[in-house]
Amino acid sequence: MEQSTLGERRQPAVFITGAGGEVGHGLITALSGDHRPDIVATDLRDLEHGLRKQCASTYLADVCDRDALDRLLAMYQVKEIYHLAAVLSTRAELAPEVAHQVNVNGTVNILQIAAEQGRMYGEPVKVVFPSSIAAYGFGSLAQKTEAGAVSEYEHCKPSTMYGCNKLYCEHLGRYYAHSYRQLAQDSVQGDDKNRGVVDFRCVRYPGLISAETIPTGGTSDFVPEMLHAAARGEAYTCFVREDSRIPFMTMPEAIDATLKLAAAPRSTLTQIVYNIASFSPSAGEVAALVKHYFPNAVISFEPDERRQSIVDSWPASLDCTAAENDWGFAPTHTLEQAFEEYLVPRITKQYESVS
Repeated sequence: MEQSTLGERRQPAVFITGAGGEVGHGLITALSGDHRPDIVATDLRDLEHGLRKQCASTYLADVCDRDALDRLLAMYQVKEIYHLAAVLSTRAELAPEVAHQVNVNGTVNILQIAAEQGRMYGEPVKVVFPSSIAAYGFGSLAQKTEAGAVSEYEHCKPSTMYGCNKLYCEHLGRYYAHSYRQLAQDSVQGDDKNRGVVDFRCVRYPGLISAETIPTGGTSDFVPEMLHAAARGEAYTCFVREDSRIPFMTMPEAIDATLKLAAAPRSTLTQIVYNIASFSPSAGEVAALVKHYFPNAVISFEPDERRQSIVDSWPASLDCTAAENDWGFAPTHTLEQAFEEYLVPRITKQYESVS
């Protein structure tokens, strides 16, 4: 870890954990082009050179190591935290206790740091937390079909460790925003319009499709995996049925929505957690569109019973009314537009450049 000079004045900073992931790439690029405080980014692995150049500082740091985080953040006055570090759904099922340690204990560390900095500087620290459709859980496929578009607070009975972690962290964020140390004599109380020392905002992502980065272990990754494999000229075996349907959006849409939520005035936000999504295709519909653009694509379907059951437990559609009303969320792509305007041109160019 880099060292600071003793007595150095703390610089305003935006702090990003898990910055090397798919969302981190997009956020760093978007934030670096804006007139914001310096970006301080962390991950367990070195960031790519291009990402490092867009940050004021980058560090190798584990969100579970509170002492290391304290030493790092002693150099900065943190204004906003984008807490992206997480063990994703598929990997979380292989090592659930590790996932809980990272996803929950790491989030508690970030929320505690935000609360301390908020009290120290007398203004709330904004914590933007990406959650997931994994926070939902249907008991049967019939129940999922009957439910239709699901709001933020319906059917939240996750069947995966990742989903349990995300749902609990949503509640932790609500606690730190509204009720942190509520019985302490020096507590900072807040109501819905004037919250305390942590300004927690949660965006619940659907499946995300990126043209720039390769998927890294999410159970919804069958769509981007299918597309990237076709662009590379490789056969792809999809691990869910052709009729499997969950909501998706492109990575640029997710980044734009995350920054819109972060920029919204606190007084306009009526809740802590917000759904966002753009389209809800079946896996078979995606495969047909992939073959339209890549006629030689070889795509087969061999459902993995365990992963299939997880996808079946997630909604087919999300109700995004609250995000639309509170901070102006609006999808910018249909599935067909996403392929034509973003995914196919960029992915094709990416693989042409390495061939």
